[in-house]
Amino acid sequence: MTTKDALLKLFESNKGIYLSGEEIAAELSVSRAAVWKAVNTLRSDGYCIDAATKRGYCLSVHTDILSSQGIEKYLDDCCRDLDIQVLAKTDSTNAQVRQKANAGAAEGFTLLANAQTEGRGRLGRSFYSPNDTGIYLSLLLRPNRFPAQQSVRITTMAAAAMCRAIEEVCGETPGIKWVNDIFLRGKKVCGILTEGAFGLENGILEYAVVGVGINVYPPQGGFPDEIREIAGALSEQSQSDLKNHLAAAFLNHFMHYYHSADPSEYLEAYRRYSIVVGQRVTVHSPCGSCSALVLGIDDLCRLQLRYPDGREATLSSGEISIQI
Repeated sequence: MTTKDALLKLFESNKGIYLSGEEIAAELSVSRAAVWKAVNTLRSDGYCIDAATKRGYCLSVHTDILSSQGIEKYLDDCCRDLDIQVLAKTDSTNAQVRQKANAGAAEGFTLLANAQTEGRGRLGRSFYSPNDTGIYLSLLLRPNRFPAQQSVRITTMAAAAMCRAIEEVCGETPGIKWVNDIFLRGKKVCGILTEGAFGLENGILEYAVVGVGINVYPPQGGFPDEIREIAGALSEQSQSDLKNHLAAAFLNHFMHYYHSADPSEYLEAYRRYSIVVGQRVTVHSPCGSCSALVLGIDDLCRLQLRYPDGREATLSSGEISIQI
């Protein structure tokens, strides 16, 4: 660990508290000059670090910058094996983690970025990922119990976990539009993309990459015209440590669900947050679009539908829109 990284971890654990240069040097086993250099490097990275004579240095409580050190201080024991890395910018966190997976990376590798140049959504769509306004996170999983037809459960776990995280950290209740979109105040604030590799002989999931993109703040100048009517953000104004706290809360809830032997907990949460049950929707498929009433969500996270002719069926994948 570099002196800068060790200092950031110390600051994150003592946010808002002044630490003398002497205390820091002794804690990190480095010189006062190394402390001064690391402080200036952190400042150049955007961290607001106050300095006062006879008091030392203090990381401002108003700081809201993603970092592995900032996330780790909020993590529960179920996340102790995660390997968390944060980048200023990347092409796509999902693409990077898939490369890691194909190279043999262990389960738990987690990559976050402050911006993506080629963010991806479902069905080949792009995901708008501007600098410093969102959280773009991908997590590598190597489950040994998910056949292909049940892989949608990972996406629904992630959706339920993110809703719980938003409710816990922001104090507002979001909703899930099946299967992977999260809405708050009538706007989409989060999308989820799960990608994976399956064994050709047994059809078992070899690895999965769960990607989530969260609009924490609106971008400067607003969202692009093509998504302005539907895209929203969690908060209009910067909040202290919101990104780190939210990322950690998501990981806490997701890993709790993932390691649980009882799927009823996340299924109950997913159903509770659903905004489509009881609604009339339009089901889109390569064969066309048709109307249906959503009766419920079964234990495999499939939509239970009733079509206008009275026929009932389940939908395991695809695209729906809510009829207003």
